[in-house]
Amino acid sequence: MASISPFKALRPVPQSAAQVASRPYDVLNSAEARQEAAGNASSFLHITKSEIDLPENIDTHSSQVYDKAKENLQDFIRRGVLIQEEKPLYYIYRLIMNGRSQTGLVCGSSVDDYERDVIKKHEFTRPDKEADRIQHMKTIRAQTGNVFLAYKNVAAIDELIEGWKNAHAPLYDFTAGDGIQHTIWAVDEEGAIDAITQTFAEKVPFTYIADGHHRAASAAKVRKELGEAAGKSADYFLTTLFPSAELHILDYNRLAKDLNGASPEEFLDSLQKDFLVGKVDKAFSPARLHEFGMYLDGSWYQLVAKDGSYTEDDPIGVLDVTILQKNVLDRLLAIKDPRTDKRIDFVGGIRGLGELEKRVDGGEWRVAFSLYPVSIEQLFAIADSGNVMPPKSTWFEPKLRDGLLTHII
Repeated sequence: MASISPFKALRPVPQSAAQVASRPYDVLNSAEARQEAAGNASSFLHITKSEIDLPENIDTHSSQVYDKAKENLQDFIRRGVLIQEEKPLYYIYRLIMNGRSQTGLVCGSSVDDYERDVIKKHEFTRPDKEADRIQHMKTIRAQTGNVFLAYKNVAAIDELIEGWKNAHAPLYDFTAGDGIQHTIWAVDEEGAIDAITQTFAEKVPFTYIADGHHRAASAAKVRKELGEAAGKSADYFLTTLFPSAELHILDYNRLAKDLNGASPEEFLDSLQKDFLVGKVDKAFSPARLHEFGMYLDGSWYQLVAKDGSYTEDDPIGVLDVTILQKNVLDRLLAIKDPRTDKRIDFVGGIRGLGELEKRVDGGEWRVAFSLYPVSIEQLFAIADSGNVMPPKSTWFEPKLRDGLLTHII
């Protein structure tokens, strides 16, 4: 059963919350982070993307960058922008995007649960991305990135969380520049804290990583590397747990660098082995499973997977990301390992199909593919079976903001 814990959050003073809160470190590059934090000395990007305070040609994985993150975190504390809670608390985090609301519980989740697969995974991780988070955590001695966990709905938990929200004023409540509303309540009564801990321990057999595989893996490895120096706080890592019924998964699209030596005509002809291919007159967003969009040479195409081109009773083989990987990226473009191949890139659906067009039209990328989103039921089924999806299969929105609640280790 799921073991969770309240924690002494490092958090902004209420009047600084909107200025501190920043988009997650891994959804924007260094140039975007510089622009987003410009003129805002309280942006948490100074800690999560600390290269923005160093020369533009700095190696983002150099020790200078991690040391700068530590220096900036200590400066935020010294200036009184961030304060640490006096006692361990839970927090309720509600996000509203385009009128749609989802509410989760911010807590520490057990590293032991992660290692014993009580916290289930659905993706492999990349060593280079783990190394970055490990060094960041070890240097600043804090977990700044929230791991997004899902669990199958439990009515008793819904009642506890809704009851607290309705009876108490929020700690923070603001709307960010992108229009997403962020509201956080602190659960600061012992009885309520104990009830939440016990209900999860009794009612939630497993939780599932929705977003944050690298952050979770890194937290486990940091505990191991620090050993006794880590202290008990490193036995838990920063998570927000959402009931599955409230979650929304967007498409996670692909770009390929070239056509593996084929001409556009040859490539289109080769696709017809496994797909029905038809040209369409506008950007194509798939409306159902086994349907794909493709952008090539200024034109959009609809691809529909033919019967027999995938395995219906295989929970991995039936995924659209698998169909595309097997029948296009691997077979036609020789992109064998999407985790390591530099000829592929991934674009979250929140950026829209226009982002695919822009990057192909810019000349760096040759062809783009739009996919139908994976469902939360597919994610649970694959994680429960012990299998993993191809990398970058799911994109969740809205994103939790970094900096509002940090876990010191």
